[in-house]
Order: sequence, then structure tokens, then C-alpha cells
Amino acid sequence: MRKDYKLEKRKYVIGGFIVVIAFIYLLRLFNLQVIDSRYKDSADSNAFLRKAIYPSRGIIYDRDGRLVVYNQPAYDVMMIPRDVQQFDTLDFCRTVSITPAQLRRRLADMRDKRLNPGYSSYSPQRLLTHLSPEDYGRLQEKLYRFPGLFVQKRILRQYSYPVAANVLGNIREVSQSDIDADPEYAPGDYTGDLGIEKSYEHFLRGKKGQEIFIRDARGQIQGRYEDGARDIPAVSGRNIRLSLNIELQQYAESLMVNKKGAVVAIEPSTGEILCLVSSPTYDPNILVGRQRGSNYRKLVSDPDKPLYDRAIMAGYPPGSTFKPTQALILLHEGIVTLGTQYPCYHGYVNGGLRVGCHGHASPIALKPALQTSCNAYFCWGFKNMIDRRGKYGSSANAFEVWKKHLVSMGYGYPLGVDLPGEKRGFLPNDKFYNKWYGEGRWSANTIISVSIGQGEVLATPLQIANLCATIANRGWFITPHVVKEIEDTVIDAEYTRRRHPTVSPGHYQPVAEGMRMAVLGGTCRAADLPGIEVAGKTGTAQNPHGRDHSAFMGFAPYDNPKIAVAVYVENAGFGATFGVPIGSLVMEKYLNGSISPARKPLEQRMLHSNTIQFSGTKKH
Repeated sequence: MRKDYKLEKRKYVIGGFIVVIAFIYLLRLFNLQVIDSRYKDSADSNAFLRKAIYPSRGIIYDRDGRLVVYNQPAYDVMMIPRDVQQFDTLDFCRTVSITPAQLRRRLADMRDKRLNPGYSSYSPQRLLTHLSPEDYGRLQEKLYRFPGLFVQKRILRQYSYPVAANVLGNIREVSQSDIDADPEYAPGDYTGDLGIEKSYEHFLRGKKGQEIFIRDARGQIQGRYEDGARDIPAVSGRNIRLSLNIELQQYAESLMVNKKGAVVAIEPSTGEILCLVSSPTYDPNILVGRQRGSNYRKLVSDPDKPLYDRAIMAGYPPGSTFKPTQALILLHEGIVTLGTQYPCYHGYVNGGLRVGCHGHASPIALKPALQTSCNAYFCWGFKNMIDRRGKYGSSANAFEVWKKHLVSMGYGYPLGVDLPGEKRGFLPNDKFYNKWYGEGRWSANTIISVSIGQGEVLATPLQIANLCATIANRGWFITPHVVKEIEDTVIDAEYTRRRHPTVSPGHYQPVAEGMRMAVLGGTCRAADLPGIEVAGKTGTAQNPHGRDHSAFMGFAPYDNPKIAVAVYVENAGFGATFGVPIGSLVMEKYLNGSISPARKPLEQRMLHSNTIQFSGTKKH
């Protein structure tokens, strides 16, 4: 009995073993036929050749229909490694203007799966990029001599104007992370890099098509598969119209040559950005073609950081351009009225603290304080708000109220411009000061410098321009944006919706009047334009690392504003020295189309002045 029991048990063990082996074979067969596509790809590649058809990328125009970015044909040499037969490599190298060493290096890189993760001997691999028209013509005549090679038509971007590189961006070859993130991409494809080429990539790129050719037993192309019935046509990208006036952009960039900083101009009624200048900048044409990589490395290593978009990324102390926000908050919170006066005997003096100012009448009311850019007025107003415990309970609570008003005006957080990389600037909160000074151990006097746009407060030039647009509109703004229209697409509602700060609209009119007074007889006299009513505010921002920064914001015309502009020039001294002239010239150019003869000397001085020398990197 015991022997029979062992035999019976052994039978089940052997049977189970057979079942497991069969299951493994079935699983492997399923994997080969259904999951693993390598063998199918191999079989298909024996019978078919699939060629991608790259779509035309969307064309970019400025607000007035001027062509800004367009496409030019480019040609890549593609190789299917398994189809390559011996050919005259010296003849090939002469034909496409490369050396044998360059060809060997390119072949090695192509087969290196670290550098080319998508490598397969059965699928087309890119051997050379961006053939010149002459090289392409010679290769087409001889292509039959080089089996396994074919030419793939691509597109390159071309720029009608050598400006607006920070807005336009460029295109580059996709990385593995791009491919992993988006199934539309394949090795060798291109994608937007920086600017609107990146933020509007989905609209601009279009959709790839495909041509399928049938091979014979020897791998020779015999024609289109099913007469092209299975081909997929490419779908062109959508055209885009920018809000930029490209000629204004070009003019503003010329004024900022040999200067570090930014110029931002906005149409107040729409939030459309008319120009967005970051300086130093570069010609976008240098990031096209075979030299893109080396030129990009030069830009990255440039100590003046031309790839850094100062207009939307740089956090600057706003200086006195910040004072209109203080006027608005103080009026809204009932800390001051238009008749409230504060003393200013060459500055704010409270206890042992002194904040300097310049000579003007004293005591002074709100609108004249904006006109003369009085430091003391806004220091006293800030102190009377932050230290008013009867109204707010504590300095910390009062400070949070102050901060929330500023956030509603567009400070402290990204505004939401339709460009990648926008930064938030900086607004401290009560927790920041509690950590720095100790909870309950700080007051208005401790942080008084923030009331005049110094200390810990930082803003981007875009945020300063947006504040100016808000005052121009007397109490509302639309999120600034650089794209006006997308072909066959409704623009994002965020760029059409009015945003209202927490300050009551009625308080904006007296602030605008104070800014108008600054142009007529205050710190912005150089912004006064013949026949155009301009309102403005200067800013001289202290810089602990060198010469002060020169800033200005202004809008015009006063009663029907068409442009609001902010200018920030690093290490350029007083706001009236560079900020006001450049801002006024930009407004005059946009509104009149030209600069009046009387102001030509001012224009020439701005065009040929150099402030980079004061930042430690002298240029000529």
C-alpha cells in the first residue's frame, strides 16, 4: 500500500511539473506575440518602410500682422542600419561636407544607447542634421549610391527681426524626459524651448503624419503600400498672433543696449503686452541650425546672463514706484485722507530712526507727496497703520492686512503671464519677521523701509507695469499676456477677465492725479510729452551691491490710456536719469510713431549710453 501511495504522489508531482512548463511556454508565447513588439517590428521592417511626415510649425505674427517667425525647409540624413550596404564613405563625406572622422564619431554616437536610447537597427536613425541646400542637392543626385540612407525633410525656424528672443523662445531636439512625458514625441523630434515656443507648444507643433512604403525580399522599395491608402497626412500647427508691437519691441531693445534691466509696456484695457524687453539679450537666429548647441553654451556661460528674462524673473526692490500702492492702502484703510499732512524736514525722523528725503514743502499731503516722491509721508502713514493696535489688534495683524492688499494688486505671487519661468518677487509676512526678530518684538519702525519699496520687498518689472496699468484703468487689470489670438482657438478666459484689487476703485483717481502732478512739476518732468498727457512715478532703488537702480512707471494718455510702461535699469542711479527718459521715449514712439525733433538729443543719449560698466562687467 505504501509503495502505491508513493507512486500516486509522484504522478501528481510530474503532472504539475508539466503544467508549469506548459504555462511558462504559453506565457512566453503571449509575450512574444502580443506584448513584446521587437519581433513584430523586425518582421514589419522587412516588409515596410515607415517615414514620418513632419508638419509645418505654426507661424507667428505681431499684433499688426507683421511676420515675426516662419519656417524654412531643412534636411536630415537618416539611416536604417540593417539596410546599409558597403559604400564609398569618402565620396559620401565629400558630398555632405564632413570629414571621415566626423562620420565615424556620428555613427558611434548613433549606436550608443546612452546617447540615443531609441536606437534600433530596424528603425530609421538620424545620421546628420541640417544639410545646407547645396549639400542636399548633391546628395539627392547620388543617393542611390548609399543604400540604407534617405533624406528626411524637416523645418527650421527663421526670424524676421533679431529681437524678442526672451518672448519667442526657440526649438530644440526632444530629450528622453520629453518623450516619456508625451507619447506624441519620438527621438529626433523637436519641441519648443523657452518663450511662447514652449508655452504654446501644443498649438504650434501640429501633428505628425506617416508614409508607408513596401519592400521586396531584397529590401528594395517597391512603392507605396496600398497606393498610399494607409498613409496619414500631417496636420500643420496653428498660427499665432502676438500682442507685441514688434517695431516697438525693437526700439525698446535698442534703448537698452549696454544696459542691464527690463522694459515692459502693457495696453491697460486688454492686458496685452506691447513690448517685453530683457537686457542684455541675443539674436534668436543664433539658436538655429548646426551651431545651436555651441551658441547655446556660450549664452549659458555669459556672465551677463542673456538667457535670464529679467522682465518676468528678476526680483528688484521697486523703490518709489511702490509708493502708489502705499497711497492706495492708506486711503482704503482710512489711515489718511487727501487732506492728511505729515512733516518732512528732509526725512522721516522717529526716535533714533531716520529715513532721508530731499527738499520740498513740509508738512505735505498725499498728492504732493506722490508728486515729489516724499519718503517721510509714506513712512509716517505706514507707521500709523502697522502700530494701530486699537484697529488691528497687533502689528502682525495690521501687516497681514497690508500684505493682502498688495497681493490683490499683483505683488508677491506670479501674475500668470503666458510665458514659462515667471517668478513671484517677494513680500515678507508676519512669520518672516517673527522668525527674524522674535514674535512680538518688531514694529513699523523695525521694518519701515518696506513702506518705500526697499528692505525685503522685491517685484518683477512685469508686476510694476501691471500696477501702472491698474492705476491707468482706475482700479482693475487683466492678466498680462503676449498672445493675442490663436488660429481656430478661443483664447484662455484668464486673459480676458477683469481682476479687481481689494482697494476701493474710488481711491485710484487721486493717486493717478498725484502721478500726473509728478510729470507736470515733480520728479518725472522729463516724461512730459508735447500734446500727450502723461502720468508717472520715478523710483531710485537702493542697491547694497553697488550703484542704485533707476526705475520708472508711467501711462498715457491720462484720460484714455493706451500704454502703461515700466522701466528698470540696474546700476543707473536716479530714476530720472535713465528710467524716465527711456519710458517716455517708449510711450512717445508707440503713441506718435516717431520721436519729435526736440527730443532727438535725449533719444541719442539713451541709445549710446552704457550702464553695464557700473555693474562690474564692462562692455564697449
